[in-house]
Amino acid sequence: MISAVLSGFVFALIVLLAGKYVKGKMAVLTTLLPLGLFVYFISMLPAIAIGPLSFSSSWIPSMGINLDFKLDGLSMLFSLLITGIGTLVFTYASYYLKGHPYLDRFYCYLSLFMASMLGLVLADNVMLLFVFWELTSITSFFLIGFNNDDPVSRRNSLMALAVTGGGGFLLMTGFVLLGAMSGTYSIAAMLSSAEALKAHPWYGLLLFFVFAGAFTKSAQFPFHFWLPGAMKAPTPVSAYLHSATMVKAGVYLLARFTPVLGGHTYWNTTLLIVGGITMLYSAWHAIQRTDLKGILAYSTIAALGTLVFLLGAGTPAAMTAVAVFILVHALYKAALFLVAGILDHETGTRDVTVLRGLRKVMLPVAIAGLLAALSSAGVPLTFGFIGKDLIYEATLHTPAYGYILTGIAVLTNILVLYAGFQAGIRPFAGALPDGFKGVHLPEWRLWIPPLLLAALGLVYGILPMLTDASLVQPVVLSLGGGTPPPLKIWHGFNLVLLLSGVTLAGGCLLYFFRQPAGRFELALQRFDAMSPETLVVKSARGFAAFSGWYTNKLHNGNLRSYVHIIIIFVSGLLVYKLITGVHLYFDMRTNVARLTVYDITVFGIILVAIWKTVSTSSRITAVASMSVVGYCICILFVIYSAPDLAMTQFTIDTLTVVLFVLVLFRLPRFLRINDRKVIVRDSIIAGIFGILISIIALEVMNEPTNKETSRFYAENAYLAAKGKNVVNVMLVDFRGFDTLVEITVLIIAALGVYSLLKLRISSSEKE
Repeated sequence: MISAVLSGFVFALIVLLAGKYVKGKMAVLTTLLPLGLFVYFISMLPAIAIGPLSFSSSWIPSMGINLDFKLDGLSMLFSLLITGIGTLVFTYASYYLKGHPYLDRFYCYLSLFMASMLGLVLADNVMLLFVFWELTSITSFFLIGFNNDDPVSRRNSLMALAVTGGGGFLLMTGFVLLGAMSGTYSIAAMLSSAEALKAHPWYGLLLFFVFAGAFTKSAQFPFHFWLPGAMKAPTPVSAYLHSATMVKAGVYLLARFTPVLGGHTYWNTTLLIVGGITMLYSAWHAIQRTDLKGILAYSTIAALGTLVFLLGAGTPAAMTAVAVFILVHALYKAALFLVAGILDHETGTRDVTVLRGLRKVMLPVAIAGLLAALSSAGVPLTFGFIGKDLIYEATLHTPAYGYILTGIAVLTNILVLYAGFQAGIRPFAGALPDGFKGVHLPEWRLWIPPLLLAALGLVYGILPMLTDASLVQPVVLSLGGGTPPPLKIWHGFNLVLLLSGVTLAGGCLLYFFRQPAGRFELALQRFDAMSPETLVVKSARGFAAFSGWYTNKLHNGNLRSYVHIIIIFVSGLLVYKLITGVHLYFDMRTNVARLTVYDITVFGIILVAIWKTVSTSSRITAVASMSVVGYCICILFVIYSAPDLAMTQFTIDTLTVVLFVLVLFRLPRFLRINDRKVIVRDSIIAGIFGILISIIALEVMNEPTNKETSRFYAENAYLAAKGKNVVNVMLVDFRGFDTLVEITVLIIAALGVYSLLKLRISSSEKE
């Protein structure tokens, strides 16, 4: 399995290296990768019928993060969609983007995305899943913004990345929290602690983070707005990402964690509400659009809302409906997107108020659109009919509010039926306008993929047993829904059949009596100020304004300001720690009593030197006074029997003074501050910080010491490192990397000083 995932990344690199061949007639050969992977996963179907297949390899075992992959019913369904539809999209793109100067780049992005999606659905470790989750967001960003010379494409790709990336950040937080709650990052291992997770006090917070990631990725209300904007991408991208793969990643996530986190009121109620609002809201918007890709985008959001809605129902019947509808929707929606791309490619427009009669010049495309639209509508003998029946079966048998949920589903499906007919039937019906008489049937690479997808919807509708035992039942088992009953074309005369008839009748009446018109979209513009997209954009602008203010205030390039902020922040932390119950070991009377005349004399010299440093207007005097402070500290080291530290301090101080003197004549004039408020402010900050550091120093001196570490070094210095000087052994052997970093810092400082010595500035800059 890991080879299947990595093959896409390797292939992307090969495509870039062989770019000139990909741009020519060899482009169609790129189809071999997804086709080979599709055949590989098809060959695994018999094994999946017996039980899941697993693969594991160590990655970061100390953190419980491994390369764990699992192929079960759910991941098999998505893998077949990713590779199967990917094969057709690769073929379609080889002609649709023929002659494009960046065709090699397109195939590189598409291969990376396919590999990332495969990794996402096969991952059995939440951290590994998150890595691929983010890779899908990044690669989709490049695909959505592929036409990078178009400012709208750039804007919409950034919007998609911002929404899905923000959700991904929250999802990462949820995964970390999930690992802390369950004690493992393995999804398979989490199944054993499902009840404990649902009883955990952090369960509600965990759901917030998981839902944030899933809802943003699968365009659930109110995060749906990025998906219609993403339609600026080339049609192969829309057909691949926005019908069968990326947008279903959030649905996959919810389905994968249903056995772990589902079955709780918080889980079920949230998914029912969000899914119900999304499906109704988006289906209503779909019938208001006149652009083919706009219609398909909103009907896709409605379908995603339906899947979330069914996962919220949580019954075995709902799990069966989810398994079937994922496949149903992928087949007909990918076909409709590809048909829309053909119409745009050949006629130059996607406006359904203009497109008419095109069956006369591109009959195979018209057949593909008709079959896909019929499956979307749920007409008998199509796979969509079985899918819609299962949806109604699931909603009717939901324990609470079954009839209300069924009513929402029926109304949504009526609107989606109308949208499907608009996209798949209306452009081909009626008389052919004079302006389209020059349109012709394109090459087979454009019309074979949608025709094949639409035909599969018909074949599976007539012969549902082809998908029953091989795909649907393993998916339902992986969702915890038990073994579902066999799929059937006919269930007799019952309420479900009546609801299907109502859906067909209502949708057909709407199609025949309601003509699409742009006035509805114009009317919707009045409410743009309240739309989720507008609110998000305004929030982003407000955040950008706040960031600008924050940056100008705190990151203004003034070194004094940075020092103030750091010292104030550290002082605040220290004060908080002292106030919140820290036991102080030192006694002021005891510490003062131990001072000698030498201590007091040296301390007095230090105070005078500090006063002279801050009061002088001469750089030389300030440097000399600072050196006096350093030498006084050397004397204290000598007094307290630390000659090695005294020599180190003496060397450093002397070197510092020499370096300062060398660079003094290169520096601008000495800054003299006459503002009394600034002087008082700086004095207060420095005084508070100095007092706190003094308290900490006294605390360290008086706190009871633990000799365990020093004994360890003393006992092991010679045995482990063959050195008799404990300090040298610590620096070189036990703390070798730390010493290396210190040496690196000194080298960087030396380079900085050297650059100052070589600096040449003009007279105006000196001023």
